[in-house]
Amino acid sequence: MLSAALTIARKDLTLTLGRGSGLVQALLLGLLLVFVFSLSLQPGQRMTPQAAAAVFWMASAFCQVLIFSTLYAHEEVNGQRQGLVLAPAPVQSIWLGKALAGIGMLAAAQALFIPAVIVFLGQNVSALWPLGLGILAIADIGIVAAGSLLGALSQGQSAKESLLSIVLFPLLIPLFLGGIRIGTAVFSGALAEGAQSWFGIALAFDAIFVAAALALFPAVYNAEE
Repeated sequence: MLSAALTIARKDLTLTLGRGSGLVQALLLGLLLVFVFSLSLQPGQRMTPQAAAAVFWMASAFCQVLIFSTLYAHEEVNGQRQGLVLAPAPVQSIWLGKALAGIGMLAAAQALFIPAVIVFLGQNVSALWPLGLGILAIADIGIVAAGSLLGALSQGQSAKESLLSIVLFPLLIPLFLGGIRIGTAVFSGALAEGAQSWFGIALAFDAIFVAAALALFPAVYNAEE
């Protein structure tokens, strides 16, 4: 399963980076959100750390939707989906391969969103930055686990493409809240009481969605055949 997933991830990254359109659109959308929010500030004014962290995770969420829509669109030509389903590997390897490619692309996008938030929204990074990296890694796992599961629904009819965005964002609220709380601490330098409990919540979310994806993905993906 892991070998097949790595092959799928490598194929998806090669196609996406070769064409460039999907990743570029995701990057531009995220950076545009940061820039638009910066326009609400007066010259020399700084956005509050909590608001800046919320903008970062909003940009990541919209970026993630575009990433998985692009990744799952690769097989919607000439019956390639059927070829993946009939491959001598568990169907779950498709979910895992898309998730691995997605987390790599999302991390690359966030590597640009972070300096954009610091520069355009007037933030400083405190000594608590290791906590920020920790919640970023944990939250990203949950985001791509959910996104790769629901990404199969984004193909086909336009109504399904809308459904992905509508369904996905409420599901990710626990991760976003944890990311915002810890991100606020990173930008402000003050860790609120009980903020570290969000690590446990995020880890529980990851476990639930990884298990749900492994169980439900075959039915979700095969339903589109």
